[in-house]
Amino acid sequence: MADIKDRNPFDVFADWFAEAQESEPNDPNAVALATADASGQPAVRMVLLKGYDEQGFVFYTNLESNKGRDLAENPKAAMLFHWKSLRRQVRIEGPVSAVTDEEADEYFASRARGSQIGAWASDQSRPLEGRFALEKRVATFTAKFGLGTVPRPSHWSGFRISPQRIEFWKDGAFRLHDRYVFTRDDDGQAWTVEQLFP
Repeated sequence: MADIKDRNPFDVFADWFAEAQESEPNDPNAVALATADASGQPAVRMVLLKGYDEQGFVFYTNLESNKGRDLAENPKAAMLFHWKSLRRQVRIEGPVSAVTDEEADEYFASRARGSQIGAWASDQSRPLEGRFALEKRVATFTAKFGLGTVPRPSHWSGFRISPQRIEFWKDGAFRLHDRYVFTRDDDGQAWTVEQLFP
């Protein structure tokens, strides 16, 4: 990992993510997402990474879900990828902003029709009377849209974490792990990198 210090962290992530796509048996893009509400109460859950570039890391959700409300109140988040087969982790921290309507529309249009219907049917994170109530809502929206295009709900969109800190962690013998952390200032310009004790 010594050459990591001389590289752009997004390039390192791209290499590691490509390896994870080959080695992980399920969902190499699964990532733990941590948010906190206005009072500072943290919450963490698994989401799927749906895109990344030098602007940041993108995921989609119901804006009225717990994480959507957290991010409206406190637009900062952290992500943790854990690729067990590779014995690697990547930690990402930074401010969060909404994706554009065009980005959200494009991604929503790429989803399976059943997932599009599900975005309309699910009042995510809110109490559910039982499975039948959910299936009834799915049937209602399936009938509503018929064979036509399913539009993106106004309450469904995406977020982008613009990282100010990215840490690469690789398992080492006797817990002497390799850790390199990249950080940058609020201006989002040049990265600095340092190695950390395990």
